Amino acid sequence: MDLDLSLLPQAAAQMRGALSNLYFAATRLAPAADREQDPELDAKAALVDQSYYRLIRLVNDLSATRYLNDEPLSLRDRDIVEFVAELFAKAASLAPLRGLETRLICAADSHICAFCPDALEQLLYQLLSNAFKFTPSGGLITVELRLAGGRVFLSVEDTGPGIAPDRLETLFDSYHQAENPAPPPQGLGLGLALCRGIAQGHSGIITAESRQGKGSRFTFSMPDRLSGTTLSDVRFDYAGGFNHTLMALSDALPPEAFGIRSH
Repeated sequence: MDLDLSLLPQAAAQMRGALSNLYFAATRLAPAADREQDPELDAKAALVDQSYYRLIRLVNDLSATRYLNDEPLSLRDRDIVEFVAELFAKAASLAPLRGLETRLICAADSHICAFCPDALEQLLYQLLSNAFKFTPSGGLITVELRLAGGRVFLSVEDTGPGIAPDRLETLFDSYHQAENPAPPPQGLGLGLALCRGIAQGHSGIITAESRQGKGSRFTFSMPDRLSGTTLSDVRFDYAGGFNHTLMALSDALPPEAFGIRSH
């Protein structure tokens, strides 16, 4: 029997409410002021915070199954260079906690084009989360944004173990798990399928290249166009008002990233 994806956002909404209540109770048991004064308490509370962010990330993936519906996304005109650079800077600030180096490559100082900010943020953070998880300490993660041939190309490249050639064809299928699984938790297997749905919603594509032992490169490309719409829609606040970067990368970061002193 096929899974009815329309039920997942409804389940996610109920789960989000319950999680919010649990998190509120946890903050009452370990207030920020007490955590500031007690490193041991802060370390224990950081594990609770990380678990909360990981669960919110899973709930967000369930909510985001709307991207699997093969429907065009609502696009608006925005500076994609500024947008990507801002997201990259937030993720790069956390990379040292994993012993990783990061770099951003972009020849343009500014470029206005049509895209869906919420969806593109999810796509980029999903690719960065995978890169963080699979790249060993001392490795390099490169984000590149380039414009060519009437298209916009956004890629994330890592120096991890790579992917076997026979796995590349099914990499973007729902519930796919990599041959070399990341350390737990491994998620729902929806991440790359959502990325493909987001790419298709931009009338674009996403591809993967890899050499075993050398790393992987994921590239999203879409038409370089304008929509004529610049007004901002209400943001789909999938982190419930919390730090979006910590939520998106929660599976790939060590517990100390969630300590009160790290905020």
